[in-house]
Amino acid sequence: MTPCAYGFLVTESSPSLTSFAFIVGVTAVAAAINSVAGGGRILTFSALTVILPADPSRLVIANATSTVGLWPGTLSAAWDYRHQRTGQPKWSLWLLIPSIVGSVLGTILVLILPTTYFDSIVPLLIFAAATLFAVQPYLSKQLSKKIDTEKRHYIDKPEIKALLRAATLQFFIGIYGGYFGAGNGILMLAALGGLGLGDTHQLNGFKNLLAMVINACAALTFTLTSFTSNPVVAWPEAGIMAVAAIIGGLIGGRLARQFHPNTIRKCVVVIGYGLAGYYFLV
Repeated sequence: MTPCAYGFLVTESSPSLTSFAFIVGVTAVAAAINSVAGGGRILTFSALTVILPADPSRLVIANATSTVGLWPGTLSAAWDYRHQRTGQPKWSLWLLIPSIVGSVLGTILVLILPTTYFDSIVPLLIFAAATLFAVQPYLSKQLSKKIDTEKRHYIDKPEIKALLRAATLQFFIGIYGGYFGAGNGILMLAALGGLGLGDTHQLNGFKNLLAMVINACAALTFTLTSFTSNPVVAWPEAGIMAVAAIIGGLIGGRLARQFHPNTIRKCVVVIGYGLAGYYFLV
């Protein structure tokens, strides 16, 4: 089956009842995990590679569908943290520009590069994401020290060099977010720390806004391929995931918060390394 023919198939066909239940469950769990520790993207991507038909474009379509399906969850997170962004300095909004440009560029790279290239790099991407979650406590500790010793409160005007450095890093984080994205929230917290964006909670609020914008641009770019001869979004699955992500974020997140975030994080790390090993072997 050609990629073009498969693109038509994933747009028009519907998942089986078993696949429906499977992707709903995985997405709800992933959304709940995202609300506590992050890492849900690894689960939904891998789940989609299981239920989508075997085809040369399967991993690319799983990636695009996961991006579109999980976007409502990032919107919900940005909305939940809206009060943490009260009084946010206006200069911080300039960081939206490299985020948007980077995200679109990363998504375009997925679309224009051969699918075999994406397939070959998937194990490395999952391994890197799992490693980010493994070292997250260390990064969080260093970030907390940096905020405590430097800029716990908002500042009206950051150092130009610091802002340019953050914008450059945000551009590359945007590229990664558009290309794959698992763990990019951790990267953003590390890149934005010490800029004068407030305490950890306020920084998280701004990080969620940037993550929502990055995912929105990637989802929109993938969605526009639906008007081409080679769409890459499995719309039945994406629609199911969008609903499950909202439910999982609102309800599952409350249940997940009963567990210690480190327990959930360790589970994500183990699953991530296991999946990376699997994709290295297949």
